[in-house]
Amino acid sequence: MKKIVVIFLFLFVVIPNKFIAQTTFAFLRLDESPRAAALAGSFVANNDDPNVIFYNPAGINYLKSRPISFSFVKHVLDINSASIAYSQKIKNLSGRFSAGIQYINYGSFQGADPFGTKTGKFGAGELAATIGYGNELDKNFYYGVNIKFIFSSIEKRSSIAFATDLGLHYSIPEQRWNFGFSILNLGSQLTQYYSTKESLPLDVRIGFSKTLAHVPFTFFASLNKLNESYKNLSDRLKQFTVGGEFKMSKVIKLRFGYDNEKRKELKVGNTAGLAGFNVGVGIFVKNYNIDYAFSSMGSIGALHRIGISTVF
Repeated sequence: MKKIVVIFLFLFVVIPNKFIAQTTFAFLRLDESPRAAALAGSFVANNDDPNVIFYNPAGINYLKSRPISFSFVKHVLDINSASIAYSQKIKNLSGRFSAGIQYINYGSFQGADPFGTKTGKFGAGELAATIGYGNELDKNFYYGVNIKFIFSSIEKRSSIAFATDLGLHYSIPEQRWNFGFSILNLGSQLTQYYSTKESLPLDVRIGFSKTLAHVPFTFFASLNKLNESYKNLSDRLKQFTVGGEFKMSKVIKLRFGYDNEKRKELKVGNTAGLAGFNVGVGIFVKNYNIDYAFSSMGSIGALHRIGISTVF
């Protein structure tokens, strides 16, 4: 437990003075996995899903065999996104390796010159390719590191960036507690769209998961964007997400999640509708997990995610 106290001190004393998050390559913040999205992205302490590579590279250390997962996201308008995550051990090498790809297509746009004359249509898209590695630091205490290549294109302009993700995972198996800490998208642009160099969407997270002893229910919680500047501690604690997963049977799991920041950001007038709320279901059929998630964006619309995963 001393390890967790040290991480909290680092979060609230050191990090807030060192980093400020930006929004370039904002697609890196998107929850691709239906399971993670249904839990509102409270995945930093997960350790049984290959999609944890996108939240905390240390979480891969508990994975078994060779899990693989594919996810598809249907956004508003004609924006679509997809991802794939995979992990395995390599013979004669210690630790565990993983890989992932995130891709988003923003659809087609009508181009025009400064005088309003149409110049034809153009597209826009972004991609991130990730390679990760994790190993043990101490009993039930693991670390993980990702190396990430990021590419973005808009019409004839493009930008390339490299980043790293750093993570720690600590578990108490007897009491079914898991704790996670990660620094995501720590890096820099190598080439810019124009002459201005922009920052990546740095995100510092800490969270936990707890599986109840006598009920098939797991609770997830995460504090996010802890690197950003806030007026006071209470504002920092408002950047939270929570979720729950209930195992109804060997076949069906029900999930729900709440994102406090999204509910605040998506509020229109005096109402936010169901913005920030997420629900999902997982179905296990013949060694395949089929997952679906619905994420409300209030009056703007909703996101639908579907995914399939298995273990080789």
